[in-house]
Amino acid sequence: MDAPWLTEQQLAAWVRLVALVELLPGTLDSQLRRDAGLTSFDYFVLAMLSEAPSRTLRMTDLARQTNATLPRLSHVVQRLETRGLIERFPCPQDRRATNARLTPAGWTKVTETAPGHAATVRDHVIDALTPEQIAQLTTIADAILQRLDPDAAMSGTYNRYDRPPE
Repeated sequence: MDAPWLTEQQLAAWVRLVALVELLPGTLDSQLRRDAGLTSFDYFVLAMLSEAPSRTLRMTDLARQTNATLPRLSHVVQRLETRGLIERFPCPQDRRATNARLTPAGWTKVTETAPGHAATVRDHVIDALTPEQIAQLTTIADAILQRLDPDAAMSGTYNRYDRPPE
């Protein structure tokens, strides 16, 4: 299939998006490593557990929410478990499944890390935009996510702060 070339305007938008996708993770990761000794993915895992009921999720649900393979997630959870931030245990409803739970030390790590992370996000993204642009960014991200996540497998993660229509 021969796809048409991008127009100059489309190419200008595309290369900016690529630059953003390349630069932002490094910026976030640097702050988290410096201030908390965590990678962005470590923090994402801890944050997802911190927002779950009883700060606990099945590993399969945690993998879905973080868009991780079970082997990758298991490796990260094992590392966080070694640091005393997460504990794993058999799921009471299904002994074949494993749950991950944020420990009190993990909760402390999240609550101590969140302000610096939020400040970095605000400094590099939120404060660069007007309120109208933030609304536009949400709309743009939704349009792209419909293509990247057509089954809405991660929608629980990226829609969790949406307000119901009024």
